[in-house]
Amino acid sequence: EGAVAASMLLLAGALRAARAPAFARAVALFSVTVALSRPLARCVLQHRSPLSNLSASCWPQLCPASMFNSSNMKSYHSKSLTSPYPGSHVERSLVPQDKVGWLIEWKDYNPVEYTAGSVLAGPNWADPQINDKSFSPKFNERDGEVERKSLSGWYVVENGRPRNPVGRTGLTGRGLLGRWGPNHAADPVVTRWKRDESGNKIAHPLTGKNILQFVAIKRRDCGEWAIPGGMVDPGEKISATLKREFEEEALNSLEKSPEEKAELEKQLHKLFSQEHFVVYRGYVDDPRNTDNAWMETEAVNYHDETGETMDNLPLEAGDDAGVVKWVDISDKLKLYASHSYFLKLVTEKRGAHWSQEPGPE
Repeated sequence: EGAVAASMLLLAGALRAARAPAFARAVALFSVTVALSRPLARCVLQHRSPLSNLSASCWPQLCPASMFNSSNMKSYHSKSLTSPYPGSHVERSLVPQDKVGWLIEWKDYNPVEYTAGSVLAGPNWADPQINDKSFSPKFNERDGEVERKSLSGWYVVENGRPRNPVGRTGLTGRGLLGRWGPNHAADPVVTRWKRDESGNKIAHPLTGKNILQFVAIKRRDCGEWAIPGGMVDPGEKISATLKREFEEEALNSLEKSPEEKAELEKQLHKLFSQEHFVVYRGYVDDPRNTDNAWMETEAVNYHDETGETMDNLPLEAGDDAGVVKWVDISDKLKLYASHSYFLKLVTEKRGAHWSQEPGPE
């Protein structure tokens, strides 16, 4: 009974975090009680451990990653299976889609171990190797200035290594990612309405919905178009990361004079201080993901309704961006990682055009 109660508290917290309606929370909690009681009690009795220390064989049954996703996005692996691994000639072990989930037994699973030399060199944004005697990470909690909690909920730590909450990727180690476990990023989705020369909004000829535009960058590392964004620095607030990354990648603030930076700050304050909404918080299907390190993000939409604020901010690529420009939003876009999905959520929120193909609301 104590084990079941603990599981119910865990689920209740997750559902509240996901902003589920009260009725939906009640139904969900009632529905999962029977499903969870037997495996949870069996695991607790078998291992005789507190809930927080359950073995890897228990947690996937209790805390599937998709349960904790803030935007109803079903977690899966597609780009996380990209081979060769970005920036290398390392080929991942082949992982069929029906073998991605950890619940599927696969005794012959033999992933490739790889951590990039740039990570092993020990930059300040990277953890040491897991077997380093001076390294004692506190997984699933805030570890000093480093946030090791996942937006997807609790994750398994097996043999000292965090385990990807969504499933297998065909590669262990950290690849290009600095942190063991979740690597937190922030993606500012800056939008405006597409307008004609007279300043009138332009609607799509087939759907009749107004067309949104967003600030897009072409990444230097892979050449793909993306939302400007980047990693959250230790101890940094998400709001600060969102603003900093947009300044650096879309406005080239790192190359500006103190006077020019001050003017940028003044204009950006108007945009970033107005009403905005969180598009997505959670796991990202990213080509850099591994079995032991993965990307998570908070994507936030900042919308310039009149277009006047961004008219005073000339776009200029900087830092990790090779090119920056305004791009029309539609389902025809092919963007980095899960960025197309984020834009789809923005169009739904704004009632803007997304696809000329009929589909479910």
